Amino acid sequence: MAKKDYYETLGLSKGASASEIKKAYRKKAIEFHPDKNPDDATAEAKFKEAAEAYEVLSDENKKARYDQFGHQAFEGGGGFGGGGMNMDDIFSQFGDIFGGGFGGGGFSGFGGGQRQRRVKGSNLRIRVKLTLEEIANGVEKKIKVKRKIQAEGTTYKTCSTCNGSGQVTRVTNTILGRMQTASPCTTCGGAGETIDKKPSGADNQGLKVSEETISVKIPAGVVDGMQLKVSGKGNDAPGNGIAGDLLVAIEEQNHDTLQREGDNLHYDLYVSISDAVLGTSKEIDTVTGKVRIKIEAGLQSGKILRLRGKGIPSINGYGKGDLLVHVNVWTPKTLSKQQKEFFENMKDDEHFSPKPEQSDKSFFEKVKDMFS
Repeated sequence: MAKKDYYETLGLSKGASASEIKKAYRKKAIEFHPDKNPDDATAEAKFKEAAEAYEVLSDENKKARYDQFGHQAFEGGGGFGGGGMNMDDIFSQFGDIFGGGFGGGGFSGFGGGQRQRRVKGSNLRIRVKLTLEEIANGVEKKIKVKRKIQAEGTTYKTCSTCNGSGQVTRVTNTILGRMQTASPCTTCGGAGETIDKKPSGADNQGLKVSEETISVKIPAGVVDGMQLKVSGKGNDAPGNGIAGDLLVAIEEQNHDTLQREGDNLHYDLYVSISDAVLGTSKEIDTVTGKVRIKIEAGLQSGKILRLRGKGIPSINGYGKGDLLVHVNVWTPKTLSKQQKEFFENMKDDEHFSPKPEQSDKSFFEKVKDMFS
């Protein structure tokens, strides 16, 4: 089933400002918060939907990609995208959005008990180079990643400073009365736990570096600079924390003969004068292999042949772009005596005199057609 538009989820128009997005999310989150709606699966689902929408729209780069490519900018399969958030993700990332409205800055409910804060591990970033053929067809890449994982044998104990809550509460007297504030515990870094025992080779958080091969499914139609997310494949967090994410940045490699422009591809085809006059057939490159095209007799230099559907698939699923073949008639720089005599004799021949027809479009008309 198609996902609901993120702006619609938060009740916003596409031109909403950052403050409007934050305000709308806070309103939805309070309305559907699980402490306010205990054992209500529908409310929990709406709470997650709102958090997913806010995760994308509150980030300037993610918002720009979503505005351009829609949901598929983040959902290439294999766990990409803003989707798949669980409650720990939401409380870990967006707790501060509620201010004191949920009690003490933690995640206590509307009368419910305080929810323990769970620390999230750091994200990892890698760059993946893709050929034009891989972008056109989609590809699954096996990538070796060095990430921190919890070392076997590491044990943790409840932090004595925050008693496992991951935060400390301070009460101060002000002119307005007693004010309560909460901040992450500096002893455990907000994890609620501290190291009890750790094996040799583990760091101060009980983590060690491990190399892992991760399978990444990259959808067809991605663009250079697009960033995909594999949830939970970043660095582990200590104790009962949740793992960070692996961010995969796309780098498009140049093709020998094809040039990309959005979903369309361009190919420069050079033909001899004799081929242009007499007609021929030529084999050209496409992202799905070579194809043979027919060159009609009398073809003019600058003609653009459009091969529909031979371009790049749209990342939004709106079909495929086209392959635009630009025909260039090659003029020889050196001629034999016999060839020179032939062309000298053709100077006044009416068949060799330029006679552009109404259908022969100007350069600017051709450029306009390319973008239509």
